[in-house]
Amino acid sequence: MRIIAGEHRGRSILPPDGSATRPITDRAKQSLFDVLAPRIDGALVYDCFCGTGSMGLEALSRGAKFASFFDADRPALARLAQNITNLQVAERSRIVAGDLFKWFHLANTRPQAANASGADIIFLDPPYKFLQTQADELLQLALHMTATHLRPDGLVVFRHDGKDTLSLPRLTATDVREYGGMTIELLELDAPSP
Repeated sequence: MRIIAGEHRGRSILPPDGSATRPITDRAKQSLFDVLAPRIDGALVYDCFCGTGSMGLEALSRGAKFASFFDADRPALARLAQNITNLQVAERSRIVAGDLFKWFHLANTRPQAANASGADIIFLDPPYKFLQTQADELLQLALHMTATHLRPDGLVVFRHDGKDTLSLPRLTATDVREYGGMTIELLELDAPSP
């Protein structure tokens, strides 16, 4: 695994250990970030279900201002911490370890716990099984994220198995890309009702 472009172009990052996470291919990541390029510079990024941080670290390399990484898998988080240290981006990163469903719920009930400035881009990359076994929790997570964390002109990048579909509340797909058995949806907030 490596950083594709930007300040850390060509630098290796530690891959996941085992099969708990699914790294994105370089080709798919390059294609996605080509589309995201106008939004990256100075962006505040959330990398949800981040694994070892490939998406958030790529965003930082390309000029994102700050990235928050969310995951519960301890081995993946240990490798993420090493990646952050190796790339020397600790001052532009934070790791939120644990159940992100609970974190977003608590952040919504206690606003001071949330990042007050919100996110310009949220990478939402849950384990593929979640769409089959925890779809209701993902819907609630999307509601919490969009209610207080996603900026009005922000974007959710939702990666999932191409065989699965899930319409996330308050969000509309503006672009859908398929790479082999993987689908990436770019979602924006619905326009407010008049």
